Amino acid sequence: MDLPEFAIEAKGLVKTYPATKTMPAKQALKGVDLQIPRGSIFGLLGPNGAGKSTFINILAGLVRKTSGEVRIWGRDIDQRPRDARAAIGVVPQELAADVFFTPRESLDVQAGLYGVPKGERRTQELLGALGLGDKADAYVRQLSGGMKRRLMVAKAMVHHPPVLILDEPTAGVDVELRRQLWNYVVGLNHQGVTVVLTTHYLEEAQELCDTIAIVNRGEVVACEPTGQLLRRLDTRTVVVTPQESLAVVPNLGPFEGRLRHDGRLAVSFKSGDASVEAVLQAVRAAGVSIKDLATEDPDLEDVFLALTYDNPDALDPTRD
Repeated sequence: MDLPEFAIEAKGLVKTYPATKTMPAKQALKGVDLQIPRGSIFGLLGPNGAGKSTFINILAGLVRKTSGEVRIWGRDIDQRPRDARAAIGVVPQELAADVFFTPRESLDVQAGLYGVPKGERRTQELLGALGLGDKADAYVRQLSGGMKRRLMVAKAMVHHPPVLILDEPTAGVDVELRRQLWNYVVGLNHQGVTVVLTTHYLEEAQELCDTIAIVNRGEVVACEPTGQLLRRLDTRTVVVTPQESLAVVPNLGPFEGRLRHDGRLAVSFKSGDASVEAVLQAVRAAGVSIKDLATEDPDLEDVFLALTYDNPDALDPTRD
């Protein structure tokens, strides 16, 4: 069987939650079109309430779509629902653990639910890979929050799914555990597993994801390779450390400056309209002696804010 070009495809996906006595009807997804390339680490970002969880829950079979088409690993979720669900492993945002089981028992039960024969189960391998080998026979209730989250990743992988969906996987996890988790996830991706990630840690998405989609108010407002998305903001910033502290922002002619809390002067400009040298000339002409300087390019947070919030400063990388 030929491998699909896209691990997940959504066309015209709509989800409307009906009105209740206390809440009006809400359209959580408004005709979402999305193609997630096979073999990628794909970031699905957006503010709270944007529709990310609804999208994931439709993939997982927990929410019924109102209209549209969805395919997981080439399998239509309406025509082949069991095959489609078998192609994904989902790690939900909420911690849900069988506290009276051991990690070994939890993985064996999960594998049994997916019909994985005993001889093909990878219980000890998964526990070891996620740093839980020495906790295999401890009760889950004795595990820390970070360990429980890693156990949930292991449970999502018991049936060898080609697609792994991680919904806020590092929430509440310390730095060391987060690094271990990402090392494992990147290793899975190198083995061919497609990873779909939602996270509020935008630096994680910028570092890890090949492609990023940003969802806002139920619509996809951007879906591009990460580098291309970052180039959307044709803005750079020169940050000058003056020899003597400045009380006010000097007149910089065509450029706008802002004093940061640490006393440095940040000057933003459009890359296509000016150069760093032009900015420095304006700073010197204003009588500012330069002790040190640095340049800053926009990061994913700048792009995210520009696309998801009606914020006049969203395109301003000099904001504190």
